[in-house]
Amino acid sequence: MLRFLPFVSTIVTILFAAVVFARYRRRGGTHLLVWAVGLLLYALGTAMEALLGLAFHPLALKVWYLTGAMLTAAWLGQGTMFLLVRRRGVAPVFLGVLAALSLLSAWLVFSAPTLAGSYDILVPASAQYREILARPGAAIALTIVLNLYGTLLLVGGALWSAWLFWRKQVLAHRVLGNVLIAAGALAPALGGTFLRLGLADWLYVSELLGAAIMFVGFIQATVPQNSPNAAPHRASARAI
Repeated sequence: MLRFLPFVSTIVTILFAAVVFARYRRRGGTHLLVWAVGLLLYALGTAMEALLGLAFHPLALKVWYLTGAMLTAAWLGQGTMFLLVRRRGVAPVFLGVLAALSLLSAWLVFSAPTLAGSYDILVPASAQYREILARPGAAIALTIVLNLYGTLLLVGGALWSAWLFWRKQVLAHRVLGNVLIAAGALAPALGGTFLRLGLADWLYVSELLGAAIMFVGFIQATVPQNSPNAAPHRASARAI
């Protein structure tokens, strides 16, 4: 019954990416451009998940794993690094490393063989890819590292920004917006819990909630609002 949700998640995330990219066109900021890339990866992952719910194809499974399971969190987190880290050269160097690791990840995933076995289109890819996609150890290690890197930056950065605004008692809408971004970034992590509880279809709910809550948080944090008590922000409290 919930198998249509990846289609909705894809639409929501594409709209989110378009809004972020439009803001980049108006205001500049490398963090916005990198976030837009991360959101497009998110959308590509959910789009492949939607297609795999209709019919199986090895390429769709590999694109889903590369974008959804490996790269999305890392690219979103990298955008947050550009927002928060002002020391010259640091964020670009990390971006270069991430780009190289992304290419390596693509090579590892697309060169991995698919195993003989049946794929059930009624079951989410997350619940059965291990039996079909022969991932090398390097790909598994990169998946863990990239997700930890991205999640710590995205969630930690959002909470750090929220705390700074709250401590200064200014721009309450950005406090709420950053808290929502952090909550949305954590929502897809609930998918693993749902899988362990045998509620695989609810993974789709967590993906949609993650995209939607982050989208609402971004809109909330970027709404123009004057604050009479606002002081010049430090680098870690820059506007998104």
